[in-house]
Amino acid sequence: MSLIVSAVFLFVIFSLGAAYDPLDPNGNITVKWDVMSWTPDGYVAVVTLNNFQMYRHIMSPGWTMGWTWAKKEVIWSMVGSQTTEQGDCSKFKGNIPHCCKKTPTVVDLMPGVPYNQQFTNCCKGGVVAAWGQDPQAAVSAFQISVGQAGTSNKTVKLPKNFTLLGPGPGYTCGPAKVVPSTTFLTPDRRRKTQALMTWNVTCTYSQFLARKNPNCCVSFSSFYNDTITSCPSCTCGCQNKNSCIKSDSKILKLVGINTPKKDNTPLLQCTHHMCPVRVHWHVKQNYKEYWRVKIAITNFNYRMNYSLWSLVVQHPNLNNVTQVFSFNYKPLVPYESINDTGMFYGTKFYNDLLMEAGPFGNVQSEVLLQKDQNTFTFKQGWAFPRKVYFNGDECMLPPPDTYPFLPNTARQRPIALSTSFALLLLFLLLAIC
Repeated sequence: MSLIVSAVFLFVIFSLGAAYDPLDPNGNITVKWDVMSWTPDGYVAVVTLNNFQMYRHIMSPGWTMGWTWAKKEVIWSMVGSQTTEQGDCSKFKGNIPHCCKKTPTVVDLMPGVPYNQQFTNCCKGGVVAAWGQDPQAAVSAFQISVGQAGTSNKTVKLPKNFTLLGPGPGYTCGPAKVVPSTTFLTPDRRRKTQALMTWNVTCTYSQFLARKNPNCCVSFSSFYNDTITSCPSCTCGCQNKNSCIKSDSKILKLVGINTPKKDNTPLLQCTHHMCPVRVHWHVKQNYKEYWRVKIAITNFNYRMNYSLWSLVVQHPNLNNVTQVFSFNYKPLVPYESINDTGMFYGTKFYNDLLMEAGPFGNVQSEVLLQKDQNTFTFKQGWAFPRKVYFNGDECMLPPPDTYPFLPNTARQRPIALSTSFALLLLFLLLAIC
């Protein structure tokens, strides 16, 4: 019995820990339902998706949301979004509902839809920015008219079993919880109104649920050592090794080779690490009071453009960043007493899009950092980051014993066999003489 209890306890601990991000402890996606009016057989609600994650955004093809109705509800109409299937509405005559499924699946509308189908913060193809990059774009919303439902706070049954894809797996959503009604300001900002009823659903992300292998890796180099520490072999798994393409392959000239597949199957460039993305950290120069680092991000996926990409780095000297030359930079301080983590992201309309693999499939910048004489050193790999995240997923770092080392800390090279033989021969000659 005690063994079972211990196993359950460990399962709960690891389940909770998997969705906890120490660099963004309060990060989550909150889905809020505001009932704005009652109808003869239900209600009209505004559903708002707020991304409160500092550095994890929802990229194309966007979010997909689902739930299970508590009773026999139907969706009469939607503005700013649509369900992927209508379901069986054969029992209805006259007005046909937008969706009759017990478990509807909802997606955002694409940009450019007619104005009468648009709603505030809708129609971005499901793309939602990270809160740390662009708070105004970190929201998506739509309006839904629900029928065959409750018509008051006491008779409404909350939907259950919420799911969220962003755009792939990784998110786990909790149950809907009734919260104090949302208040709104009128356009003249002189009057407050409020929703008739509000409930929230909180979704958290776990990289362990999203994929079994890392999605990126990190390589190192430095000015003081010719060694380049590359990503370990098969860092991201070698399941795509048989379908990868060499960088000089003639197949790359075929029309449509870069078109994404419906299941987002990657088309990777053949590398020893087989990662879609590699981050390279190069210790470039050393000055009296400063030191300079070059950061390069390379895309090895021929079918993927990374829009609104972000790079999070943890390093003790990020508490003293002097200048970032072609990326935007924002310190991340989840714990006020520690300032060792920062987010790099592209400049809008300049390098905020990481193109597919090829000649233009990389972005790079340099960072100038001021030295703290009490802690700064090039010894024991201090100049290299402790953690690296790309688009919210942690990247695999090389083993510490492979980092480029200072020449004066190099181990003594073993004496060659020929040298040993020559020394022995000389010793014998001296002994004979």
